[in-house]
Amino acid sequence: MSNKRKAFVLGMARSGYEAAKLLAGKDYDVILNDSKTEQNTEQIKELEALGIQIVLGSHPDELFDNTFEMLVKNPGIPNNHKYVLKAREFSIPVINELELGTRYFPKGVTIIGITGTNGKTTTTTIIYKFLKEANKNAYLMGNIGFPVCSFVSHIKAGDIAVMEVSDHQLCNVADFKTDISVMTNLSEAHIDFHGSYENYKNTKKRLFNHHTKADTAILNLDDPEVMALTSDISSTKKFFASRSTNENGCSIIDGYICYNNERIIALTDIKIKGRQNYENAMAAIAAVKELDVDNSAIVSVLKSFGGVEHRLEYVETRNGIEFYNDSKSTNITSTQVALASFNQPTVLMLGGLDRGHSFSELKSYLTHVKTIVAYGQTKARINDFALECGIPCRVVDTLEEATKAAYDSASPGYVVVLSPACASWDQFENFEIRGDVFKKCVSTL
Repeated sequence: MSNKRKAFVLGMARSGYEAAKLLAGKDYDVILNDSKTEQNTEQIKELEALGIQIVLGSHPDELFDNTFEMLVKNPGIPNNHKYVLKAREFSIPVINELELGTRYFPKGVTIIGITGTNGKTTTTTIIYKFLKEANKNAYLMGNIGFPVCSFVSHIKAGDIAVMEVSDHQLCNVADFKTDISVMTNLSEAHIDFHGSYENYKNTKKRLFNHHTKADTAILNLDDPEVMALTSDISSTKKFFASRSTNENGCSIIDGYICYNNERIIALTDIKIKGRQNYENAMAAIAAVKELDVDNSAIVSVLKSFGGVEHRLEYVETRNGIEFYNDSKSTNITSTQVALASFNQPTVLMLGGLDRGHSFSELKSYLTHVKTIVAYGQTKARINDFALECGIPCRVVDTLEEATKAAYDSASPGYVVVLSPACASWDQFENFEIRGDVFKKCVSTL
């Protein structure tokens, strides 16, 4: 190694790859380490050509020492990893790719950050679409799948960075600051990672770090957890609410989404349906109104936007039965949202990785559910839950079998929704693959 500054990147994936490239371009000596040996061969060659040392397959004790200026950690790696603990011992800053990328943004970039337990991706996407429709120079990035570091080379003053920001990303930020922060809602999630609900909420609150009155917070007025958590932030607060009247932001009045009591669009004209999606749209409207986006751009997007893939995504109609892919619903709250979106007779597909969580909080949302199809590791516990609720249950092993069983259990006019309330990792690498398999299964019915 040379006498250049040294940086350590822990975890590859998309974020580690982009962070390592950026650091090499900023004249750092970089080591990238990942426990997995299976990586993108072309990316490995590219990084090695930049002089980056890559160590795969393990985390050797001697690899990380006190000579590094920073440790850039993949958000999914826990903060009790031995290299993270060593970094703290050596007083080496531990940051993530989002923090690293924004440090190199030029002055004059407007940053919109979106977080919350549910609705982040949909809200982030709608904000971006509003801005593009209004001919604003906007970029979509962050937890939505596009690493922040990949935009450093071409983002410029006057541009707008629209970022989905996860709780995992907010664990390791220091100087990261938004101009507009949106919090969609809060409920228990990722407790296994954070240790407690209080830790999870306080991590989410970091989206308002370094805010002053010159910065804006867009908050869910109907969510008591959000309102309590943000009661002492310094931001200028604007609100959205689907149940309350709200004269300082967005609300629903007489079947219309209104902004500061001005009608923008009728709910019947919005392509994505359900209260959660109306709330996502209102959060997005409140955000872009800070940037003078006019109503015509908002209406145009909401009349045509059909939703984000794997998030209450309409798949197709087969013999009068509508199929919806909500594979992103990996927790109980997300499935509650899905079930509240339909008034038709419903066949609910539940199942996946068994983390031991209870399904009891779904009970009051099962009004229209005629059959539950249980699959995967949780199938036995889901069957017990269905029996307790007095709802017929079909128990199978795989998602493919579950899709066929759901179809056989439905009649014309029914909705079949895959909203598993469980992580995908018992059978699939991620929820996207699970959703894709479901859609393929529907197409072959």
